Amino acid sequence: MSETSQILAELNERSREVFRRVVEGYLSTGEPVGSRSLTRNMTEQISAATIRNVMQDLEYLGLLDSPHISAGRVPTHLGLRMFVDGLLEVTELGEDDKTHLDATVQSNSDTVSTALDRIGKALSGITHGASLVLAPKHEAPIKHVEFVSLSTEKALVVLVFADGHVENRLFTPPPGLTPSAMREAANFVNAWAEGRTVTDLRAVMEQEVKTRRREIDEIAKSLIEQGLAIWENSGHRGERLIVRGRANLLDNAPEIADLERIKSLFDDLERKRDIAEFLDLTDRGDGVRIFIGSENKLFSLTGSSLVVSPYMNSERKIIGAVGVIGPTRINYGRIVPIVDYTAQLVGKLISDRA
Repeated sequence: MSETSQILAELNERSREVFRRVVEGYLSTGEPVGSRSLTRNMTEQISAATIRNVMQDLEYLGLLDSPHISAGRVPTHLGLRMFVDGLLEVTELGEDDKTHLDATVQSNSDTVSTALDRIGKALSGITHGASLVLAPKHEAPIKHVEFVSLSTEKALVVLVFADGHVENRLFTPPPGLTPSAMREAANFVNAWAEGRTVTDLRAVMEQEVKTRRREIDEIAKSLIEQGLAIWENSGHRGERLIVRGRANLLDNAPEIADLERIKSLFDDLERKRDIAEFLDLTDRGDGVRIFIGSENKLFSLTGSSLVVSPYMNSERKIIGAVGVIGPTRINYGRIVPIVDYTAQLVGKLISDRA
């Protein structure tokens, strides 16, 4: 049992209701919630003094905090986590939101990249957050691999796929590269490449290089490892991350500190580094996941939440992800079904175009 689940289980009904109403009030207005305002909405008739006592107990447990003396309460990071895990009521996807999202995939003439860009804009527009769409890698079987020397410090790995798609990646070759090492590396890879995806091939190559390291030249070995790694994990990954609606994060951020944090987030988004981690966030299975504040390992910014869901191809393989990033007080109950539906929409789009 997690820490939040244990705390929730130990709360009595009155404490649960006070906690839930404080969090819902905060998520709705962004303002601290006072005891007097709660007296009008509680299921049982209790005094403001009684509610204040309950709030103090919840504050002692680390679930609520008071921004300053005589103010109401706001949920802490732990409190938000407990609310999301145990008390969040997810709404149905609204018809207007569904219609808006469906309209983004009506045209069959668009490329996948264009369609994903439009979906990202729509997702940002209806959630008022920044949308993130991680486009799928090209995972068709490989037909041929070639290494091309451009200079002593530059080389090219060329991958020709069975469907006719061709991709090139520049990388720095190992020192002392010779034409014979280049040929040896290409021959070694092509003996295993045909019919395999890059992901499959890389796994096979890692094993083969280990078991046959005495048979293959060290320079050729290094070339294979670097060449395939640059294609699989290179800085070009940034091209796969589509970010839309960053300006939405500036809304409701009057404090200088908030603006500085958002600027930090913009820097993270601009760098587009480690986007593989975005997909890693979904590695515990399908479905929507919520990351609050510092739980979000993709961006260093605290004070933001990420709602993310993977999408799958026709073979039920996770090939990308969509998400929304915004302040911790976003409307989780509304955002979750929107992200979930968008992931299904993107998965269908990719499968239909395959």
